[in-house]
Parts: sequence; C-alpha cells; structure tokens
Amino acid sequence: MKGRFGRKAPAGAAAAGASAAPGPLPAPPAPARARPVLMRRGLARVSQEAARALVQPAIARSFDPATDGTRPRGELAAAIGARIDAALEAEGVTVEPKDRRELVTHFLNGLIGASRLMSAPPPSAGEEAETAAERAHRLVLEAVLDRIDSQAAAAMNRGELARRLGELVGPILAERGLALNAEETRDLVRLLIDDMLGLGPLEPFLADDTVTDIMANGPKAIWVERHGRLEKTRARFRDQAHMMAIISRIVTSVGRRVDEASPLVDARLADGSRVNIIIPPLALDGPAISIRKFARRTIDLDRMVAQGNMSREMATLLKIAARIRLNILVSGGTGSGKTTLLNALSRMIAPDERIVTIEDAAELQLQQPHVVRLETRPPNLEGRGEVTMRDLVRNALRMRPDRIIVGEIRGAEAIDMLQAMNTGHDGSLGTIHANRPREALTRLENMVAMAGFQLPSHAVRAQIASAVNLIVQIARMKDGVRRVTSITEVTGIEGDVITLQELFAFRQEAAPEDGSGREVVGRFVATGLRPQFAARAEQAGLGALLAEALA
Repeated sequence: MKGRFGRKAPAGAAAAGASAAPGPLPAPPAPARARPVLMRRGLARVSQEAARALVQPAIARSFDPATDGTRPRGELAAAIGARIDAALEAEGVTVEPKDRRELVTHFLNGLIGASRLMSAPPPSAGEEAETAAERAHRLVLEAVLDRIDSQAAAAMNRGELARRLGELVGPILAERGLALNAEETRDLVRLLIDDMLGLGPLEPFLADDTVTDIMANGPKAIWVERHGRLEKTRARFRDQAHMMAIISRIVTSVGRRVDEASPLVDARLADGSRVNIIIPPLALDGPAISIRKFARRTIDLDRMVAQGNMSREMATLLKIAARIRLNILVSGGTGSGKTTLLNALSRMIAPDERIVTIEDAAELQLQQPHVVRLETRPPNLEGRGEVTMRDLVRNALRMRPDRIIVGEIRGAEAIDMLQAMNTGHDGSLGTIHANRPREALTRLENMVAMAGFQLPSHAVRAQIASAVNLIVQIARMKDGVRRVTSITEVTGIEGDVITLQELFAFRQEAAPEDGSGREVVGRFVATGLRPQFAARAEQAGLGALLAEALA
C-alpha cells in the first residue's frame, strides 16, 4: 500500500511464489458463476497486503501476459476478480470490498503492462536493446512508487534505500513474471534509486570522471563528451514527462522555475556542476538539458602543464601575473576551459585577501578562507525581484573586496567591472566569450555600449586599456585537448587603437584529420618581448623568475 515499503509475505506464500512458474492454464471459471468471496460469512478478514501475497501465485499460474494481456480490459478484470475470489476462499479468508477492487486493478495493470513490453518493437538499426534491468525498471517502477512513502525514501541515504528497495522488488518481480539474477537485480535497484534521488538516466554520467559534458536533446538522445570528443549514449528517458520531472527536480533545488512563461533557466547541481535547461515552446524537439560538470579534482596551473594545456614557462608567467595583482581576462569559445583556467589562476591569490565572486550559476572552486560568493537571481512569476550581474558587481564594490572575480562578463556589468579594475581593485579576474584577444577587447567595448553609456569610443577604449593588463586565450582543438593559445599583454592605446603585444603563443604545425584520434602537433613558444609589468615583478622579487620564463 502507498505509504509503506511493504510487509514480508507469509512464509508459505513466499515459497509458493518462488516455485510457481508463470504460464497459461485453463481459463478460470466464468465470472458470472463466481460468487465473490467477500460476500461469504464466517471467513477471516485479512489486509490487502496479506491477500496480495496469498493470491499472487494463483494469478501467476492462471494468466499469461502474452495472451491474456491483450484481452478486453473489462473481460480480463472480471476473470482476475474471479481468480482472486477462488484463491481467497481456498485459504479461508476474505477482504474488504475496497481492497478487492484495488487487488483487481493491481494485477490487471501488471498483466497489461507486461503484455505491452513483450509486444514492443525491436530496436531500430544502430540502437542497442534494453538490458534486463532496464526492461524490468520500466515494468516495476509504477508498482514500486505505489508501495513506498516517497518522502521517507527521499530522507534515506542511498545504502538504506537500496536495502529497502531490494526487499521490495523481489515480490513485485514475481507478480510480473520476471526473473532477474543477482547482478541484474542490483542494476534494477540502482536505476530505481537514480530515478527517486538523482537525475535518472543522467546519474551514471555524473559519477563518471571521464565525462565533462552531458547533453540531452529530448528524451531519447543523450550525448556526453569524453576526452574532448562527443559520443552518443544508449541512455534515455522514458518519455518527455519523465524528463520534465527530472528538470523540475533540478530547478526547484536551487529555488528557480521553468515553465512555458519562463522556458529557459541556468541552474547548478549539488556538486556545483552548471546546468542550462530550455523547454518547449522554445525547444521544438522537446526539452534540452546541458550540464557542464564540476571537476572533482582541484585543477592548478602545474596540473594544466602536466596535461599539456600550456608550457611550464607560460604557467610561471601566469603565476607571477596573479601574484603581482594584474587584471586578467580569460578569453575563449564555449567549452574551451575558461572556468577551469580561472579556477587555476585563483589558486595564486593569497589566503589573507578578501575575494568576492559573481556568477550566474556558482561554479568557481576557490580554496581561500575569505571568499564571498554571489549569484544572480531571475525574476519571479510577477516579473519582479530580478538581480542581475551588474547589480552584484556594483554591490561588490561596497563590500571592501581585495579582488573581484566575475565568472563570465557578458553584458552591461562590463562597465562596472572596468571601473572596479581602475579604482584600486587590482588583481581582478573574469572570463569572456571570444576567439581572439583583439576580439575580446571589441566585445568589452560593445558591452559598455549595452549599459546605455553614451561615451566616445576613444574614452571607452582608454578605460579598457588602463583596466585590463593581460588576456589569456584558450581553445579546444581538434584532438579534444584544451590549450592556451596566446598570452597577450595590453600595453596601452595609440590614437583610437588599443595596443597589444603577445608574450606566448601556441604554434600549430599539423592538425589531425577529424576523427583520427591523433594529437595536434605544435609547440608553445615565447616571443621574447619584455612585458611592461616586468617592473612590478621586480618590485615583488620575481624579476629573475620572469626573465627566465621569457627567455
């Protein structure tokens, strides 16, 4: 019954259920001749759970889902009711009329559901068949949810819930005529837990450290990125309603909403992974979920060197730049690794500095003890209460920060960020979507115009040139590896043109054919130019180290 995990069936009934082999027998007596056992007097009255355990073996022997499941619903319900009456009379017990009706409905739905699964079309070309656990999951999920207290289940840890579900699924599988081995039963329990506590078919990919991005394009197409390459998985949601239920779980956990009035949303998971969701009517082929996973391991510049993301000399220069409080802009395309690099740079900030981070969906991993994390808020149902990135940047200036870190500069907040960099908040960091350093500066200029300031272009460019010291360009290349392709210093402004000088670059020598799996051939090189911030490095006692890195 709903609200309980199910009591153990009597020993005799359990034994009977275990030994009974499902299969068709001669049809039970016609319902018109059957006298409902609940009308007879002198019989002991039992609960619905006890009655279900008593009659389940008889139902399994008397009905075959392949044949009986296709009978007219009314005819099949009458036959099931007659078989229930006969089985209970043989045991010398009876049930309440309401319990008898629920028993008939329970076994009726089970037979019809099993029949539909058996008649399902085979997988199409290129599509893998369901495993036994996945097939059983589709069949028993409704019955499991009907017999448990969902609130109590949500409060349990995974281990306790797995134990309870393990006790519950055995009788349900027997009722459905399904036989699973121990490994398949464990897989079934895991699928049920993922549905009840996690993100359903997406949950295994969240636990897989080799997966960096998860993309669900509707219920039946789930893609992941591994080692920089996209691959389609065999995982799928049951239907669009199942996918929307998981979406609702994601957004409500962070106090946001998604519906026809607000069909797109940015959110985050409990581990910090970033989620973007868009639903119909904006998404024409069904809801779409994009998850950028939160790295479990802390990434620093030395690890990025080991991974081939940059050279050791480039890492040294970036460490010096962060130490001497240069304002650094990380530029790159979507999925290029901007946030990862920003996290690595932030590890160079001293532990005694006060840091304020500003993001749409919090995903930065700062290790310092004095960090204030701010996150934007969308408008409510009435269109009120929105808090934008610009609101947070302006508020951060009143919080006495030593450094301000903006997860992504993409709108009117650019003008406030530039003003912060120009008014004593040295060492601030941010990311921006752009494919080249020069393009990053152009985008900044356009964002200032978005803020509604009617400033001459020369004045805007002068402010950018004095605010930004270093642009670090990062890109994901054809072999899937993310590399720092340029470290460029902003040296000033001449006329109306912001002047730049490149300090390091990645020189590509050969690119692999698409899908070949081979690495991009190239090398990281220093241009030999002396940066303008060399004097600041010398004042900090890092001049010799900088000269060695640039040599």
